[in-house]
Order: sequence, then structure tokens, then C-alpha cells
Amino acid sequence: MRAEGIERGTPLLAAGARFERSPGPFARLIAPGFHKVLDRIDAGLETGSILGHLPDGTSRLLGGRNPGFEAEVHLRDWRALVRLATNGSIGWYQGWEAGEWDSPDPVPVFALFMANGETLGDTGRASGPFRWAAKFAHWLNRNTHAGAQRNIHAHYDLGNDFYAAWLGQSMCYSSAIFEPSSAPSQVQQMLTELDYAQLGKVTAMLNRVRAQEADRLLEIGCGWGMLAHAAAATGTTRVDAISLSDEQLEYCRAKGEGSHHQPRFLKQDYRDTHGRYDAIASVEMVEALGREYWPDFMDCIARNLAPGGRAAIQFISMKDELFDWYAASADFIQAYIFPGGLLIRTSEFRQLAEERGLKWTDQADFGLDYAETLRIWRENFDAAVAENRLPAGFDERFVRLWRYYLMYCEGGFRGRGIDVHQVTLIKE
Repeated sequence: MRAEGIERGTPLLAAGARFERSPGPFARLIAPGFHKVLDRIDAGLETGSILGHLPDGTSRLLGGRNPGFEAEVHLRDWRALVRLATNGSIGWYQGWEAGEWDSPDPVPVFALFMANGETLGDTGRASGPFRWAAKFAHWLNRNTHAGAQRNIHAHYDLGNDFYAAWLGQSMCYSSAIFEPSSAPSQVQQMLTELDYAQLGKVTAMLNRVRAQEADRLLEIGCGWGMLAHAAAATGTTRVDAISLSDEQLEYCRAKGEGSHHQPRFLKQDYRDTHGRYDAIASVEMVEALGREYWPDFMDCIARNLAPGGRAAIQFISMKDELFDWYAASADFIQAYIFPGGLLIRTSEFRQLAEERGLKWTDQADFGLDYAETLRIWRENFDAAVAENRLPAGFDERFVRLWRYYLMYCEGGFRGRGIDVHQVTLIKE
């Protein structure tokens, strides 16, 4: 639960402070290298372009040799380039927060860097002692049993009222699927575009595990309960749903009060879960674990799934060709938004599943649906801020951080360096 008198969002901002490094006098020492940084970015932009308005009053076009994302950046202070060159995406955010750069639309900026990730190489990534410091700070956030509880609290226990202000009626904090489903037209008319697409996502997950035929279903990381309640509504499936978030569990239990088909919501770590289930579902939980705990997650699936049982996993991946650069340090998301997290390397994740007798089948990829989900979330968030519907306790710095986070992620998906998937695992 939230402590009274403490500014909400403080745990996330405090976690990010571990990663803050100021260029200080170092910036003056490398001043002659500013245009060399721009040269490196220019050389690495295989597609798309950046129109840069520089602190000396000049403008420069970077890239522009092949079609792609077109971005515009107003560089107010050369120190922003120092931050980018030394501390990567963490430094780029810190420069934005300090007012050293801005853009009419940051989403194409992030999409452009992601789309050219391979040709840019180390350009725009943390280097030297900044990389080591970020890696160590990220290691301090690893998901031991105690660490997982702390990390979940920092993000998900910001408050149900906070998330309700912008997630929509469905309260789904994961990618929707914007495709026609079998829902009747009257349902479409009752729901917003986002909520209807979230229903499509949940329906796809339950169809993968044949939930209507399952006696027992386990959801690992239940969020605010939409999938668990939908599975239990069949009336034939007993549902256990686990989470470490006190706020989410409180919401889930209250939502189902009085129902004859109430899921059992448990505060429980996946590593401590032992049972026998015909079906298991997990939506965008594995990205919070960190690489060293991926085997534990697959052990949990294999241990709890009955022979012939089916598991449906929705997960976010980093492109294989970019993963080693990404995993070598820590990025903005790991520093400020999801302490201890790491996006999945699909090839490695699949191997872990197959080593445990879990057949990997029917993978579906829908990254651009996530970009659209994020766009709508940001519009909802901006409206909540403008209409003063955001709960009290979130200061302007936190509001700016959250808006940046939503734009940063949208750009990543539009640039196709990150993707989201659903896959079915069958225990052989």
C-alpha cells in the first residue's frame, strides 16, 4: 500500500537517480568533438533523416539518403550530445528533462534510432565507465525474491486510480490486438476502440489454451484481472491468478465480489507456485524478470502444466541483431520505468522452452498494434493531465517522465527493433 505523505512516483524517480551521470566539465573538454558525434549519427542513418537545429543557430540534415522516418530535433545545448554519446538513451532522456533538446514530435526520433540500430552500432549507446556504472546500477535491481517485490511495488503500485485515468475501461496494461474478432456488434458499440482491441487480445490468449475445455487455469502476472475474470466466466474453469502487486490484487478481488465464478487471486511469486493446470496464461510478465530468471520462468511453466496442457505467452522481444548491444548495459526503460527488467531474446527464450519439453507453436507477431496501443494511452494520459483527472501526488517531473516513456516505447515499436508476440507452448 502507499505510504501517506510521500509523493507518488518517488520510488521510480529514485531508482532512476542511480543511473544519473552529469557531463559536467567533461563537456568542455570534448567540445571540438560535437560535430564528430553528428558525423557518426549521419553515417549510421541508412534510412530516414533528422533535421537538427543546433545551438550555434545553424541547421544540419543528418541522413536523408533513403526513405524512412523523418525527425526534427532542436538542440538547445551541446551537452545533450555528450549525454547521448556517453550514457546512451539514459543520457538522452536526462538531456530532454534538462531542456537541452526537444522536438515537435519525439516519436519519429526514437523510431529512427531504432530502425537504424544495426548501422548506428555503438553510436548513441552508453560507453566506457558510463556503461559499467549503468550495468552495475541495473544489477542492484535484479529480481531476487525481495528485489522482485520492490521492483513491482515501484511500478505497479503507483495506484489503481493513476492507471484508471488512462488505460481505459479494460484496465489492460499490455498490447491490444486491433483486428476484427467474433464479438457481436452491440459489444463493439459499447466499448472504445482500445477496449474492444483489448478484448480481442484476451480472446486470442484464451483460445490458444482452449480455456473453455480446461478444468484449471493459472495466470502468471494477472494485472488488473481482465483475463482471469474472462476465463472464470465460462463457469467450468477454476482460475488461479498470481501477482506481487498489492494494488492490483485489491482491485481484482473487489471487481469479482459477489460473482459465482470468482478467480482465486494470490500474492505469490511464480517461483513458489506448484500445482497442476491444464492451461497457463502469462501476458507481458516475463520482460520484468531479467535474463538470469528466464530459466526459472520456463521451469514454472513445465512444472505446473499437465501433460498435453497448453500455455499461452505474450511477450516483448528485442531484435536478435540488436540484443547483445542492448543487454551490455541498461537503457532508459530499465533505469526509470521497469527496474530489473529486460526484453526477451526470442531465439534464447524458445530454446529454454524446448529444452523443458515445451513445444513452441503458432507464434504471432504484432508490434505495430503495440505502437497503436501506446499512442492511444498517451492521448488518454495527456487528456487526463489537461483535465486535471490525474490523482494528486504526481509532480510535473513525473508527468514529463511518463509522457516520455510512452513516446519512447511507441517509437521503438514503430522502428521495428522491438516486437510483441503471442506463442502457444504445449507440454509433450
